[in-house]
Amino acid sequence: MVRLTLKIAGRVQGVGFRWFVLDEAQRLGLVGYVRNLRNGCVEVLAEGDAESLAELERMCRQGPRSARVEAVEKSSAPVSSAGCTSFEIR
Repeated sequence: MVRLTLKIAGRVQGVGFRWFVLDEAQRLGLVGYVRNLRNGCVEVLAEGDAESLAELERMCRQGPRSARVEAVEKSSAPVSSAGCTSFEIR
């Protein structure tokens, strides 16, 4: 299990980005959350297998049709605790 954190910049708030991420993460069987940040970015924290996380990252770099992703900051780490039990919007 791996933990992936993405900070996504661009036109990503007010365009359904969090719901898009929620749907994709649940489809991939990941746990974690997605939330808006005060600076206009969206933060994604997801835990799961490396292949599913890579697919989520690819989808986040694309975003929903109405979004415009300009930059993605990525970090990853091993999951060190029980972590999250579902994927949610915060």
